[in-house]
Amino acid sequence: MPSLSDAALDQLFREARTHRWWEDRPIPEETLRAVIDLAKLGPTSANSCPGRFVLVVSREAKEKLKPHLDEGNVRQTMSAPATVIVAHDMEFYEKLDFLAPHSKDARSWFAGKPDVIEKAAFQGSLLQGAYVIMAARALGLDCGPMGGFDRKGVDETFFPDGKIKSNFLINLGYGLKEKLHPRQPRFAFEEFCTIL
Repeated sequence: MPSLSDAALDQLFREARTHRWWEDRPIPEETLRAVIDLAKLGPTSANSCPGRFVLVVSREAKEKLKPHLDEGNVRQTMSAPATVIVAHDMEFYEKLDFLAPHSKDARSWFAGKPDVIEKAAFQGSLLQGAYVIMAARALGLDCGPMGGFDRKGVDETFFPDGKIKSNFLINLGYGLKEKLHPRQPRFAFEEFCTIL
């Protein structure tokens, strides 16, 4: 498989930034669907796909989310064309007959094991949320992932049956590049990696 072009790598990584200011421009529904359709292809443990996503787009839905946002995240979230609630299904293993048909005993790896369920669900939804970020960037959107919100409040509002738990939020839209500050530092390879 060939490497991606420098332009593609710039779009996905080198020039991509976390945005907090947005153009007043809606994201077409077909683009939002395309983001999720790409993101769902990324790997998860046993293909468990525990991530669940609520794409908060309407004014009514945004108002439901607003009281649960940390104060510093209200403006950027309310002005973003879409906000993805990245969450995980605590009963994801009930779908493994469909998702992992080659592993007939996959359900038994999780059922009745709350610590194993929590770990797999949380880790899987983190991965899937990262795939959403990369898919959105690949399709020309900017992202603003964040964790500053009241999870209990979001869960009670958007997942009242208690089976799904929120993980983090991703604002999506068309970022205002002139509002970006210079990129913050990153470690050199040797400062955080070891090849053994």
